[in-house]
Amino acid sequence: MQLIRPQTLFPLLILLGLIAAVFALTSGSAEISPVEVWRSLTGDAPDNVRRLVVDLRLPRALTAFGVGGLLAVSGVLMQVLLRNPLAEPYILGSSGGAAVAALLAMMFGLGAFAIDAAAFGGAMAATLLVFSIAQGSGSWTPARLLLTGVVLAAGFSAATTLLLALSPDQNLRGMLFWLMGDLNYAYSPTQSLILLTIITAIGIVTARDLNVLARGDLQAAIVGLPVAGFRLLVFAVTALATAISVTTVGVIGFIGLVVPHLIRIMAGSDHRIVLPASALAGGILLVIADTLARTILAPRQLPVGALTATLGVPLFLILMSRSRHST
Repeated sequence: MQLIRPQTLFPLLILLGLIAAVFALTSGSAEISPVEVWRSLTGDAPDNVRRLVVDLRLPRALTAFGVGGLLAVSGVLMQVLLRNPLAEPYILGSSGGAAVAALLAMMFGLGAFAIDAAAFGGAMAATLLVFSIAQGSGSWTPARLLLTGVVLAAGFSAATTLLLALSPDQNLRGMLFWLMGDLNYAYSPTQSLILLTIITAIGIVTARDLNVLARGDLQAAIVGLPVAGFRLLVFAVTALATAISVTTVGVIGFIGLVVPHLIRIMAGSDHRIVLPASALAGGILLVIADTLARTILAPRQLPVGALTATLGVPLFLILMSRSRHST
C-alpha cells in the first residue's frame, strides 16, 4: 500500500532537501541570511561571509548529504541481502573494525590521512572476515551471515572499550566524537557524492532483481537470477559504501535502519522507488541532524551520531507500532 505516489514523493523530497540546504547554510554560531548565502554562492558577498558559506558550510552539508544517502542505500541493500527488516549497514561489524583500526592509529599519534586509511582498511577487513567465517566450507546463508556479524561486532565493541580505557586522557574526546559521528573535518564531499550517485544508479538498473531477491533465493533462481553472484555483488557494494561512510565521518547510527522503513511505509517496497528515495531522505536527515548538532549549543558542537539516535529511536518505535497495527 502506497501512502504517497512517486509523482508526489520525489518533488516533496527535493523540496525538503532545498529547505535542509538553506537551513544548513544559514544556521550556525554566525547567522547568515538566505540573501547573503545566495550572494556568497554567486561571488558577490564579502570575503569573510563567502569563506564561511562556500569553504566551510557548503562542503560540510554536501558531505553530510552524501554520507547520509550512502548509509540509507546501504540499509536498503543490507535488508535485501539478509531478508531482515532490522538489518542495517553496521550489522556485519564494519563499524567495529573501522573503530578498532582508527583508535589504534589515534593512539599511535598518526595523522588524519593515516587514521582515515586505517578506518577504511579496518572496515573492509572486518566485512571480509565476517563473510569468510560465515561461508566456512560451503555457501553462506543470511541467518549465518547475520549471526557471525553480530558476534564479531560484539568482539569489536569489547576491543574498542579496551582501547578507550588504555588511551591517554588528551585523546579521549577526539576518539569519542569520532565514535559518535563527527563532521568537523568533513570537507571533501566529492568521494561520497560520486559513490552515492553510482550506487543509486546501479540500484535503479537492478531494482527488478532486488525485488525478486527480497522474496527469496528460490524464487530468484526460478526467474533465472544468478543468486550467488548477485548476492556477492550486493554484499561488496554495501561493504564499500559503509566503509567510505565510516571513514569520512565516523559511526552514525539509525539512518540506515529508519530511512528504508520510512520510505517503504510511504511508497511501498518497489526498489525502483525505495532506493533513490532512501538516498534522498537519508542525505536530508543527516544534513538536518548535523545542522542541529552544531547550532543547538553553538559555538559548542554535539556529536551528530547522538542527534541521529535521538531522532531515530522514537521514529523507529512509531514506525514499528504503525506496522504492527497495519498487519
